Amino acid sequence: MAAAAAPQVICLGEALVDRLGPLGGDPLTAPADQCDDRLGGAPANVACALARLGTPAAFVGRLGSDAIGEAFRALLVSRGVDLSALQRDPTRPSRIVLVRRDAGGDRSFGGFAGDRGEGFADQALEAAGLQAVLPALLREARWLQVGTIPLATPASAAALTAAVQLAAEAAVAVALDVNWRPTFWDPAAAADAGPPAAAVAAMRPLLEQAALIKLAAEEARWLFGSTDPAVIRAGLPQQPAVVVTDGGAQVAWCFGSSSGVMPAYPVDVVDSTGAGDAFLAGLLHQLSQQPQLLDGGSAEAVRFASACGALVCGGAGAIDPQPTQQQVEAFLAGRL
Repeated sequence: MAAAAAPQVICLGEALVDRLGPLGGDPLTAPADQCDDRLGGAPANVACALARLGTPAAFVGRLGSDAIGEAFRALLVSRGVDLSALQRDPTRPSRIVLVRRDAGGDRSFGGFAGDRGEGFADQALEAAGLQAVLPALLREARWLQVGTIPLATPASAAALTAAVQLAAEAAVAVALDVNWRPTFWDPAAAADAGPPAAAVAAMRPLLEQAALIKLAAEEARWLFGSTDPAVIRAGLPQQPAVVVTDGGAQVAWCFGSSSGVMPAYPVDVVDSTGAGDAFLAGLLHQLSQQPQLLDGGSAEAVRFASACGALVCGGAGAIDPQPTQQQVEAFLAGRL
């Protein structure tokens, strides 16, 4: 049997269960048979989506030694995701996130389940463990993909910082999905609360190192006072490629000399969980195949990524509906 291809994208961060409540209902109070547990977590979603598209990917994170952890390991293995840097926690559980969905399928995050008093496994990601295994993965990788959720806890923040430093030493570009989720930082925070000053300060070093930054429109307003990717790019010292998504409305981008705006593809939404992760995976898939797009940009690359996000909205959960390259191409062919 041929050896697995070296990962082109290393996805670091949380893997967890999204407990989807019934449309218009609350997963905290709804009967169990009305809730739908789905494996998720932004970096795990991106790794799975990349693998399905055909770009070799690795997942770097920490899971509990529990049924959720085993289910995740089996899923990631089945997708062909490299798990050589996966950590398992002997005492802390894998995290369950309570996801509310409105009547149209749009979601918000409303707290957690499963904590036994020590927090969750993803919060205890160990820097020392990463420093021992990550350099080997970085040798042939093109991208390290991260979010900001690990910054909410000291141990995982230290691990993320160490990983970004190792990527810099290996000349591997960093792709940052801001993915602001207030309840990860403060369980009492409102689901629509913006980042406080301390969180912004924690994010700033990542924002100033990433080669590619993806933000939702509200995140762009909170952090930069603008949803214009060119304005955001100009305000950062490294002049990164910037993509600003706005749900079902539009996506705007600025890659080097290329910029533009396109409307989102209209689809019947079952569940929008993971749509942004599928979008980012589609973009990294394109950039891994054509690295020159990072400087010149391409409407075709953004169109491909948007199709990935749209297709995920048509099914429940973040991972099961993720498309193959052929499915994305068929979707786009029907919309020319």
